[in-house]
Amino acid sequence: MSSLAATLSDSVVITKRNLIKVKRVPDLIVFATLSPIMFVLLFRYVFGGAILLPDGISYAEFLLPGIFAQTVVFGSTITGASLADDLQKGLIDRFRSLPMSRSAVLVGRTLADLGLNVISVVVMALTGLVVGWRIHSSVGEAVGGFLVLLLFAFSFSWLMAMVGLLVRTPEVVNNASFIVIFPLTFVANTFVPLETFPTVLRVFAEWNPVSAVVQAARELFGNTVPGAPVADVWSLQHPVLYSVIWTAVILVVFVPLAVRLYQRTATR
Repeated sequence: MSSLAATLSDSVVITKRNLIKVKRVPDLIVFATLSPIMFVLLFRYVFGGAILLPDGISYAEFLLPGIFAQTVVFGSTITGASLADDLQKGLIDRFRSLPMSRSAVLVGRTLADLGLNVISVVVMALTGLVVGWRIHSSVGEAVGGFLVLLLFAFSFSWLMAMVGLLVRTPEVVNNASFIVIFPLTFVANTFVPLETFPTVLRVFAEWNPVSAVVQAARELFGNTVPGAPVADVWSLQHPVLYSVIWTAVILVVFVPLAVRLYQRTATR
């Protein structure tokens, strides 16, 4: 129990250190907030008039859950890039010399990036309200929608942490992450209905966890049309459960792998 308490205490310290770093490097906050605003405005007004949706739902209400999901997933790449930067600068070696839990460095990093994602979501939500997005569900359901988005992003941060420990440079992390995250977020129901996809891409998109996260957010925010047809696949008929399953699987797989890789990396 004392070991767990020490790990939690060390993780809080590392989280504070990373958040203070964000305060001292305002560029991170600026780009974390400007990018989602840009995506919301561009997709809302550039593509909004060209995409056909079922009667009763506006493109703003269809779009915002997708933008939420895309932004928080892309935000998880900060974890990998930051760890790679710390490795490159020798900061990880300094952490090694301190009497602290090894896993605290990763826990603190992922929690700090979760905080950045919270800021991004708040900014996007406010921007969405300006362009016509509304929540039509209860407060509890709306909170659940945001939790689904943030927990999935938190789990994805652990995958990106492993990437950052493997490739060692922030530039390579960004390039490698783009190769994975770009198709996951675009070959999904984030911006257009899946009915418009070719068969092969539609099947991939239907079982893509990002599609489930987006659909879960739409349902929990009340951004769907009652009685509208639902894709005949289990993943999109039970999007909240499917999203939770994927979140748990990613955490179960990549948390121990990332911690083990960090320990091996730190001992070199």
